[in-house]
Amino acid sequence: MSNTAPEPTADRVDRFGLQVAAELAEFIDTQALPGTDIDADTFWQGLSDLAHDFGPRNAALLGKRADIQTLIDEWHIANRDAPHDHEAYKAFLSKIGYLLPEGPDFEIDTANTDPEIASVPGPQLVVPITNARYALNAANARWGSLYDGLYGTDAMGTLPPKGGYDKGHGARVIARARVFLDQAFPVEGLSHADARRYHVKGGALLVDEHPLADPVKFAGYRGHPKAPDAILLRNNGLHVELVFDRTHVIGAHDQAGLADVRLESAVSAIMDCEDSVACVDAADKVQAYKNWLGLMRGDLAESFDKGGKQVKRQLNPDLVYTAPDGGSLTVKGRALLLVRNVGHLMTNPAITLRDGSEIFEGLMDAMVTALIAKHDLAKTDGARNSHHGSVYVVKPKMHGPEEVAFADETFGFVEKVLGLPANTVKLGIMDEERRTTVNLKECIRAAKSRVAFINTGFLDRTGDEIHTSMKAGPFSRKDFIKRKPWIGGYENRNVDIGLECGLSGRAQIGKGMWAMPDQMAAMLEAKSEHPKAGANCAWVPSPTAATLHALHYHGVDVFAVQAKLRKGGRRAHVDTVLEIPLASYRNWTKDQIRREVENNAQGILGYVVRWVDAGVGCSKVPDINDVGLMEDRATCRISSQHIANWLHHDVIGKDAVMDIMKQMAVVVDGQNAGDATYVPMAPGFDGLAFQAACDLVFEGRVQPSGYTEPVLHRRRLELKAQG
Repeated sequence: MSNTAPEPTADRVDRFGLQVAAELAEFIDTQALPGTDIDADTFWQGLSDLAHDFGPRNAALLGKRADIQTLIDEWHIANRDAPHDHEAYKAFLSKIGYLLPEGPDFEIDTANTDPEIASVPGPQLVVPITNARYALNAANARWGSLYDGLYGTDAMGTLPPKGGYDKGHGARVIARARVFLDQAFPVEGLSHADARRYHVKGGALLVDEHPLADPVKFAGYRGHPKAPDAILLRNNGLHVELVFDRTHVIGAHDQAGLADVRLESAVSAIMDCEDSVACVDAADKVQAYKNWLGLMRGDLAESFDKGGKQVKRQLNPDLVYTAPDGGSLTVKGRALLLVRNVGHLMTNPAITLRDGSEIFEGLMDAMVTALIAKHDLAKTDGARNSHHGSVYVVKPKMHGPEEVAFADETFGFVEKVLGLPANTVKLGIMDEERRTTVNLKECIRAAKSRVAFINTGFLDRTGDEIHTSMKAGPFSRKDFIKRKPWIGGYENRNVDIGLECGLSGRAQIGKGMWAMPDQMAAMLEAKSEHPKAGANCAWVPSPTAATLHALHYHGVDVFAVQAKLRKGGRRAHVDTVLEIPLASYRNWTKDQIRREVENNAQGILGYVVRWVDAGVGCSKVPDINDVGLMEDRATCRISSQHIANWLHHDVIGKDAVMDIMKQMAVVVDGQNAGDATYVPMAPGFDGLAFQAACDLVFEGRVQPSGYTEPVLHRRRLELKAQG
């Protein structure tokens, strides 16, 4: 390809037919490329080829999505007045290429996955990559204090009394931690609650003079063997560190000098360029890429004020212990980092093509995030992200095997340009669109040499469920949608097919987010089901939640569960997944309808006002009952699609919805009254944030796949243009 693009403008530079925002070009040329052995011409030529050659194919895939949706809409309209014929519906979906036949059995052959992916089940964090402080928090959440997690939350049923340290609450924490130690690391003839001394003798851990019931669970120690500073234990692949310090406020009053129990917590973390960020232009993308670069180089740092003191946060070092045989043992101090790229839908003005159209953002992410990961791959010793030479990319919102195959081919092209061995880039397939769910086996087959992750996500999946069947009729209220049979079939089918395709021991099978970061007691009760279901990772909303959720993986041997499931041959049936969760009871009262719409509208407004006005893509947003919920575009998608569905089927009228939107805007204004930078939506209701929220509701039916991104990006760009 010759460099024959139009003349660049003042704020853009030409790169082999691409018109690149100057700040992005400068970042790539002066920060991302140096140290990778890739020269600028090779990179830019490769990205230009990717954009121009793969771009039209990307567009064609989106066109196919739209065509299939039109056919589904027409089928529901034609059959609206007749009872639902499940077999006829399935036959129709097969005829139009939505439901594909399954091929022969196979197993993935993904190679060189790190233990955190292949063999260590545990919690997983997802954080906005644009926020360096959050990114560092997540990376450093590999280790967390069980004492802090139990003391500072409602995990034991109540919050600690306000004020200083409460000895009674603290004593309950210590007792609960000792119960955990007894369960995970039992000692022959002794409870950890009665222990007075932990020491190492002849390569074995003794508690007083009693050995562990399973001596293999002793992994190492720091300090003198007769009085260690720390003891390292291991159970179900996860480490636990006992910290001893008789000068510490806790250790000084503990008969064994035990000052803390630290758990290996967030084994992996997804650095998100997608649903939890608000990246609409070059400046935003540079911020995202710059933080990813800092993580891959290992030099990301952030200074901030905390309690009147300046704090500098940086990546934690690895931990070094003496192994039982006297040798040295190094344990990672940070979570294994994956990066979530943007899906196939969105474009971004950071780079435009010859005809002035914007580049597909997913193609840009593929090339840039993989380039940046080469900084980690180039390391030969010291703290590294991947010790097995892999790059982990999570690809969201793909619709079916053809789109997965396109992603697989995209990363194959990127690898050639960047001089990486084939399948260096590992692929995470998010099972969050129904066309992927019903064809999951073929989706995995389409990338069988690079699949490292599949997961379920109820919110996006429900948003797609509503949009796909928008014309079929009014959907149940959201709480009742969760109780319909399809959701159990969806969750089980993901695990079953993942196991059939050989993911166990090679890749992660994940479950979705716990959205209430302040309700840890409820989380401890609910998320125990995830490892019991055969999932070897599940999303949590905070480092503290990761530490508490880690308790579940000590209580359940996930690989034993997976082996049992696979031996039993369970397979959740596609028929259950295809049951549309329409409302069977529709005689709702006006109060019930209004309450449901109020809940949806309040959540949309609370999220959108921060997205558009402040560029915050993920935050804890109070719901209508002032319960803090972690909101991102997935939660916004389901709420907006739900109202759009009820509007379309005349469950509620447009005027009534607009009245509710205004009332809920006043509620959201009140919830943000303590924020000096917040711009109220009332009483004018004419700001871009309120308009965006209304667009999502009143134009929700015609948004591509029901996604929120086009509306949010457009309104955020409008606000930025206003300065």
